[in-house]
Amino acid sequence: MEISKEELGSILSKHEKWLNDENDGLCADLSGKNLYGADLSRANLSLADLSRADLSRADLSRTDLFSANLYRADLSRANLFSTNLSRANLSHANLHDANLYDANLIGANLTGCDLAGSDLTGANLFDANLAGADLNGTCLNGATWIDGTKK
Repeated sequence: MEISKEELGSILSKHEKWLNDENDGLCADLSGKNLYGADLSRANLSLADLSRADLSRADLSRTDLFSANLYRADLSRANLFSTNLSRANLSHANLHDANLYDANLIGANLTGCDLAGSDLTGANLFDANLAGADLNGTCLNGATWIDGTKK
């Protein structure tokens, strides 16, 4: 489902108000939305529902996605540089060829996730669940691994 820039701006504004516990705030529900190539850099989408959303080629650099639901989201070729994905649900998400350089994935659920060809250089994967994840061709240089060690 296509979404206009104006509608997206309104959703982000209401979500920010919701996070600040303001009266007319509303938790962002972007589930199933087409956000292909969208610029969401530096947005605060903590606790938002982005399940099954098309975020391929989107710019999510420095975005806060703490505890966001990204179940089965398409994040292929997305820019997630220095993004906070701690405690996010990324199970069965497509992160093929995504840029996750310096991303915070502490406690993230990455079960069954496609990370093939992605760049996790310097990423923090401490306590992340990678059961069944496809890591073929993934760059893990300097990443903090599940047990707290550096690769």
